[in-house]
Amino acid sequence: MSVGLPIGQRVVVSEFAENPMEAIEHYLSLATMPAPDPATLMADDVIIAIKSASVGWVDLLMTSGQYQHMPAPPYCPGLEYSGVVVWTGTAVDAQQISIGDRVLVDGFMAGPRSGGAYQAYGGYASYGVAPQAAVHRIPPGLSFDQACCLLGNYETAYHCLIARGQLQAGETVLIHGASGATGLAAVHVAKLVGATVIATGRSDEKLALVKAQGADHVINCKAPDGEAGIRRFRDEVKALTNGRGAAVVYDGVGGDISLESLRCVAFGARFLIVGWASTPDVAQGRGQRGAPKANALPTNLIMMKGLNVLGCPTVISTVHDPAIRTQRLATIMKWVKQGLIQPYISHAYPLAQFKDAMRAKWKGEVMGNCVLHP
Repeated sequence: MSVGLPIGQRVVVSEFAENPMEAIEHYLSLATMPAPDPATLMADDVIIAIKSASVGWVDLLMTSGQYQHMPAPPYCPGLEYSGVVVWTGTAVDAQQISIGDRVLVDGFMAGPRSGGAYQAYGGYASYGVAPQAAVHRIPPGLSFDQACCLLGNYETAYHCLIARGQLQAGETVLIHGASGATGLAAVHVAKLVGATVIATGRSDEKLALVKAQGADHVINCKAPDGEAGIRRFRDEVKALTNGRGAAVVYDGVGGDISLESLRCVAFGARFLIVGWASTPDVAQGRGQRGAPKANALPTNLIMMKGLNVLGCPTVISTVHDPAIRTQRLATIMKWVKQGLIQPYISHAYPLAQFKDAMRAKWKGEVMGNCVLHP
């Protein structure tokens, strides 16, 4: 039965590129999108008219096949999105989800990072289809923009800092890339558990925002003009921690900043490897995988500092043990309902300007989150 929805649009990745910027220039385009046909859907499916979709780092890496999950091109990008329910299948519980509800979609269960039929429905589109289990009413107080930037960022921060890092009240955590989407979420989560946050970045403007969002201290680690890499900041961290060093490092950046961090941590610190944004081409492009440019850490410093170096792949860990997600989702949603979490959005674009949005994200112009409005 038709629901009378108009024809929409969606972004299509026609093939994997060597890198995300090449993909944006040559292999991504805007195409017409017929409204989903209810006759082809399952009884527990939901059709969402998408209002906002997050433009994330993973969305960009996926376009070159450099992320661990590779939807087969052609596909529609957009891991997380939010919108309004416009159709529900006969098996959908109206007490849980009904037409007209403002909802967010769980990127673990629908969209390009998921498996099965729902992988076809990315967020850079007019419509999405997801099973009822992946669709959640947006808590009061969150906008569509904030809702589509909630789960991925805060689940990452929770898994890394709390599940893996065991961050405790009163400890000091050094957070790198703090003005990014997951970095800013990590600042929020660390403060919610009572930690002291030292945040790093390379822009005074961005660090001012991070400070306003709750960081106790900020350090600009940009190297002097004309010099590569970062500047030494170990003395500042030691001074801010009364000579002890940080108890926990949240490192989503990698490269030079990781090496400097090893020199300003306390003995026995937990070093959380969250990502490697400074060296995104570790894997080969065009989906060839491998890790010809893998980052390296000095084992002598790790040993002498007695460090616990912890890999923190949130999605892979959850695939191996789905049960770990229950507590973190419950905690995150509790914080949201208490008004303690408000994702920050610095950039918003109409769907037709998706290339501008993706470039802004890749070039580091975004503070917090960037979204598209289909």
